[in-house]
Order: sequence, then structure tokens, then C-alpha cells
Amino acid sequence: QVQLVESGGGLVQAGGSLRLSCAASGLTFNSSAMGWFRQAPGKGREYVAIISWSGDTTYYTDSVRGRFTISRDNAKNTVYLQMNSLKPVDTAVYYCAASRILTMKPPLINYWGQGTQVTVSS
Repeated sequence: QVQLVESGGGLVQAGGSLRLSCAASGLTFNSSAMGWFRQAPGKGREYVAIISWSGDTTYYTDSVRGRFTISRDNAKNTVYLQMNSLKPVDTAVYYCAASRILTMKPPLINYWGQGTQVTVSS
């Protein structure tokens, strides 16, 4: 049974930082592409950042590029999202995702975490 367990969300003031973690189990982590997606109230789920199985390839949505960094530790079966210079528009539920291919498209994701709330106050 595949499990993706996120942690690290919370309430932070604008300009602050948070680091999300996602611990994976039940899958071959070091051959899985991983990603972070988010969903704000009343909006669809959008990709934030994705990383290849080796960590050599990363992609970021335009609104977070330069502020967020995705990374992974294959020895710990964990993927991270370091979020700096947070803005109120970053407020959303953040989901960890695993897939067999490197993709930005939610319908192609194979596994989802339960989500963690990130709230940025102005």
C-alpha cells in the first residue's frame, strides 16, 4: 500500500519561510518522479514543482520559480519543498504526488498524499 505523508505546513507571515516534507512508503521511491501540487479554495489543483527520480531535473510553475526549491533524498524516501518569501497568494492545501513519469498534469499522477495546509497572512 502506497502512502505519502506530508508534514511542515502551518501559518506564516508574508515574507516568511516553510519547509514541507513528504515521506513515501510502499513504492519504489528511487524510480518515481515526485511533485508538489496545491489547491486553493474554489480553485483547481495546480502543479507547483516536480522532480525526476534522480533529482537531476526539476520544473517550477512561474509564480514560485526563484522562491521555492524542490529536492529529494532517495536514501530517506523523502521529498521536500523549501518555500521562501511566501505570499498570501501561496495559501492553499499542498499535496505530495508520486508518478511513474515526470508530469505536471494532475490526471496523470498515480498517488497523492492527504495534503497539508499552508496559510500565509498579510
